[in-house]
Amino acid sequence: MKVLVAGAHGKTARSLVRTLVENGHEVRGLVRKKEQLADVEADGAEPVLVDLENDEVDGRVGEAVAGCDAVVFAAGAGPGSGEARKETMDYGGAAKLVEAAEKNGAGRYLMLSSMGAGDPESGPEAMRPYLRAKAKADGRLRESRLDWTIIRPGSLTDEEGTGRVEAAEDLGRRGEIPREDVATAFALTLESPNTVGKTFEILSGETPIREALEGL
Repeated sequence: MKVLVAGAHGKTARSLVRTLVENGHEVRGLVRKKEQLADVEADGAEPVLVDLENDEVDGRVGEAVAGCDAVVFAAGAGPGSGEARKETMDYGGAAKLVEAAEKNGAGRYLMLSSMGAGDPESGPEAMRPYLRAKAKADGRLRESRLDWTIIRPGSLTDEEGTGRVEAAEDLGRRGEIPREDVATAFALTLESPNTVGKTFEILSGETPIREALEGL
């Protein structure tokens, strides 16, 4: 499978790229800074320079998606960004990539969302702009004709992955999960037809990741 990973220089995305390559997939990694290209190439992906906020669907964004079977949106404005950039990147960038996938035949789309995006107003005040943007992005994807999956992890940590998680539409609790385990979950979701059309939360747990996904 040829997979486009948007935001390929992020910590979770880099782990995902390496996992996908190890699993035999061909990966194209989107980044918006030239200095990030070498790292993406070192991870085993084809690096592509694209600005999801400013480039056009019928231009560079569409060209990047063309030829890919699946898209993973793992990009974001980042924690230091203001509300306006969360709107243009976390929502706008994701929506633009949905449109590009629809127009260019990338039928599978995985969204890296966030726990709390299902009810942004219940989140901490400082997090609400981000959660609102993620909620809008998730909604746009659900309205598409793509084979979509929305994964909402808890707080991401840099600890070594355990290979075990808890996954459900609503876990009813907050918690943490290593980025490495989130990356593994995304890679396995690509191979799990039962996850199409589903939104689920994921946290560290006791169930092997593949088994947890099969139980959704």
